[in-house]
Amino acid sequence: MQERNLNFDEVIDRKNTDCLKYDFAVRRGRPADVLPLWVADMDFRTSSRILDAITERTAHGIFGYTETGEQYFEAVSGWLMRRHKMEVRPEWLVKTPGVVFAIAMAVKAFTEEGDAVLIQQPVYYPFSEVIADNKRVVVSSDLVLSADGKYRMDFDDIEKKVREHHVKLFLLCSPHNPVGRVWTSEELTRLGQICLDNGVIVVSDEIHADFVYDGYRHQPFAGLSRELENITVTCTSPGKTFNLAGLQVSNIFIANRGLRDRFRRQIAAAGYSQLGTLGLTACEAAYRYGEEWYQALMNYLKGNLDFLRDYLRERLPIIRMIEPEGTYLVWLDFRGLRLNLQELQELIVHRAGLWLDDGAIFGRTGEGFQRINTATSRSVLRQALERLEHAIQTV
Repeated sequence: MQERNLNFDEVIDRKNTDCLKYDFAVRRGRPADVLPLWVADMDFRTSSRILDAITERTAHGIFGYTETGEQYFEAVSGWLMRRHKMEVRPEWLVKTPGVVFAIAMAVKAFTEEGDAVLIQQPVYYPFSEVIADNKRVVVSSDLVLSADGKYRMDFDDIEKKVREHHVKLFLLCSPHNPVGRVWTSEELTRLGQICLDNGVIVVSDEIHADFVYDGYRHQPFAGLSRELENITVTCTSPGKTFNLAGLQVSNIFIANRGLRDRFRRQIAAAGYSQLGTLGLTACEAAYRYGEEWYQALMNYLKGNLDFLRDYLRERLPIIRMIEPEGTYLVWLDFRGLRLNLQELQELIVHRAGLWLDDGAIFGRTGEGFQRINTATSRSVLRQALERLEHAIQTV
């Protein structure tokens, strides 16, 4: 069956669909006509092969408690092997309604109240939220922005923080959101050795693994060695890759039986069991039939990234783009404007009429930056940049 949803230039009206991105600006303190490029979902219809599978499933008309069998695992594991050379076993799989939920369960399963959990800011802000909300202590070994415009880990600082704070759990973002790094095997191996030497469990959020650009390759953290596999909780999901976040399905892989049992007990304590029927249907269809759509999507996203890079260089050179190696989220450095946090928000929201993610929410080291979501039609991206250019001319 041929893929039908390959026109990524089509501007699809998402208003009045209870869309978080488009329908809740006023409720969240933004002007009603703001152009949103913040939350990490895409403005594209998902694969028609996924929609066909959902349509076929809904025609049955019964949506009772649903579990998965061999076909589901084969679809998920086949995708992970083809794309990332990641080998998993059926017994390792724990399904959750989302990666953030899984991270929260890991924090509760592997630490106690008052324990320190290490992250690397600027980083996806729910990391610090689920740590603090569960009465654990947020410790950050901040990423370092080098003169070449690339963020790097400070391994000496990581080791120092781990030992000083008796860290038991490390939350790894790989590929990294928002700075766009695709960590090398060498970087991950060095990080892994620190964790092994100090008895630290690693939760590796790899939800953006499928968004890696030419010249880079995603390395699953658990795939580096059997020793690291034994201390790792790997979080995967089709939610970003196939724009299925609203269907709430994630696949978590834990090789260590003891860790897996502890993790499962926390999910049981939360009162959660089977995932939604349509999410499971969509996930299996995505990994089984979604390759054509995915490849076309990646080509379009690369074109958007080229467009953004050229526009900034030619018309807005005062804004520095941190070159992404992966993800469709781009980290922009506005510090050249010499605006304080309030002035920068005034510029972005009220003068440009844009809704981006303010860098400060990713941690103190994100101040002066903004995260922009490029997974939209190119005409919308152009409109956003033109608004931004006009606003900056008024400063």
